[in-house]
Amino acid sequence: MSIIEWEKDETVAIIKLNNGENRQNLEFAQTLSRILDKIIEDKSITAAVITSTDPKCWSLGVDIDWLGKQFQEQSLDNIKNFMYEMNNVFKKLLLLPIPVIAAINGHAFGNGAILSCACDFRFMKSDRGYFCFPEVDLGIPFLPGMIAFVKKAIPGYKFNELKLTGKKAGAAELAESHVIEKACADADELLNKSISFARAFNKKRGIFKEHKKRMHKQIIQVIDTEDKEFIEPIFLMVQD
Repeated sequence: MSIIEWEKDETVAIIKLNNGENRQNLEFAQTLSRILDKIIEDKSITAAVITSTDPKCWSLGVDIDWLGKQFQEQSLDNIKNFMYEMNNVFKKLLLLPIPVIAAINGHAFGNGAILSCACDFRFMKSDRGYFCFPEVDLGIPFLPGMIAFVKKAIPGYKFNELKLTGKKAGAAELAESHVIEKACADADELLNKSISFARAFNKKRGIFKEHKKRMHKQIIQVIDTEDKEFIEPIFLMVQD
């Protein structure tokens, strides 16, 4: 079984994160990027939903064990390739000619929460799971591009609170701040509501892509022009 798989439910693509905590490494980024390409190629698909097969975790962010191994082996190109490939994933989500809904059925921490913010809409179950940016406590800064597209998903005051405190937020709190569309009672309601919401879309791909392209023009520019300055030196960890 692949770490990420996808299937069609009528005209909706269901992307399933299959690897437990769904930690993100180079394989994760490359696999998700290939799946998004396939979805783009299939013109019959009108929306996509990203969920997880793990009942506790949607994605816990960067694979720290993998990252540590790359540092230990001085495989810095693998780290840079991972960061650039994740940026490709973020850009594809931001420009995909169909709506992308994150069905957050468990914890979304760090790069997991960031990945959900690259999607167009978010639903989350309320009986289990937190949304959190722990980077401030782990000594890891956001890339400029991440800051740019997270701001389109989270109101400024709430992003300031979540980013600088590292607090864990539940679905009810995120719904109140309009970070998510709906806090769902459980996993079944979450998937049903997310797919039902996705099926409500039947927009022409050309105009939908153009709307997203114009909306996110500045975000794409930041990713393309500012992130390299921080990726190339591998300034991942900030120590005081």
